[in-house]
Amino acid sequence: ENGACEHLVAQRQAWGTLWPLCGNMVRRHARLSCVAAAAALLVASLVSLMPALAASGGSSRNRHTNNWAVIVDTSIFWFNYRHIANSLSMYRTVRQLGIPDSQIILMLADDMACHASNPLKAQMFNNRNRQIELYGDNVEVDYRGKEVTVENFMRVLLDRHPPGTPASKRLDTNEGSNIFIFMTGHGGDEFLKFQDSEEISSQDIAGAFEQMRLKGRYNEIFFAVDTCQASTLAKHFASPGVLALGSSVRNENSYSHHADDLLGTAVIDRFTYHVLDFMNAKGSQASIAQLMSHLSRDRLHSTARIEADHFARKLDEVPLTDFLGSVLQVDMRLLAPVVAAARETDPARLTESRREADPELRADLYPEYSAIF
Repeated sequence: ENGACEHLVAQRQAWGTLWPLCGNMVRRHARLSCVAAAAALLVASLVSLMPALAASGGSSRNRHTNNWAVIVDTSIFWFNYRHIANSLSMYRTVRQLGIPDSQIILMLADDMACHASNPLKAQMFNNRNRQIELYGDNVEVDYRGKEVTVENFMRVLLDRHPPGTPASKRLDTNEGSNIFIFMTGHGGDEFLKFQDSEEISSQDIAGAFEQMRLKGRYNEIFFAVDTCQASTLAKHFASPGVLALGSSVRNENSYSHHADDLLGTAVIDRFTYHVLDFMNAKGSQASIAQLMSHLSRDRLHSTARIEADHFARKLDEVPLTDFLGSVLQVDMRLLAPVVAAARETDPARLTESRREADPELRADLYPEYSAIF
């Protein structure tokens, strides 16, 4: 960190000024006093440097206290049905993993469920077998239709809203927040289209992330985008703690997975499909490194790329749920009496005589014990 380095340089300069004075001292007691002063300066410099080192080297996982998600579909028109399905699929996944609606910002540029071309009114699916209905009664769309603009997306990231904007439209994050940002739509080299009428660039997003860092609005960011030439959106990212995953590299398209003949259009993209497939197969504790191994070119027909140059942790040590799941802060001191009581009444510790004498107690203990642990 620059602040820590500058502080250390200043202390070294002070040390370099003091030490020659010691060499010029003739009398023994003067040299001893000078050495003592130098030692005191060394201790003082280390003590004063500790906060800066702690700030720069502290574990980001230790600072992590809450998770948020921003899920954005930027496409309109019926033939882009799959982009809305991508977004709703990710929305459904993070909700199932425990992130509440109050900590999810969902932006959908078009309403496919009620689209005139939809033969399955008020319904959306991400598979031709139509087993999972994505829309349902529990979807809370925070920005819809013409509200999905580059300006509003930037306002969400930077928390710069007009007066009276409700809490449901705000990303109320802090320095302990891990943020999962998923975007899908049509893109190109370093840009993503919104509403087929405007674009957001890599520089725009990079600038927003840096402002978020300066304002203490995140701990880590996992930015994932499913579009053509997706990884180019991360070209200008330079803020620490940002991990960027794209479905394709420069000069590559991203592809749909399959179509529904009744709907007459593709229902999900390959990248999103295989991310969801991986999470269903491997479970919530799988790492980002394992996800990258799963996103092969054979599956995607494109080259998924992850940019981790400014991300401190090793990808094989980062569970997906560090971004896509809930975070529950528990004070173990409060649980200590409960744990102690559970241990005292652990069925495995009961003597045979007590088990025989009090079978009802024994039977009651099992569910209680399981619930605690």
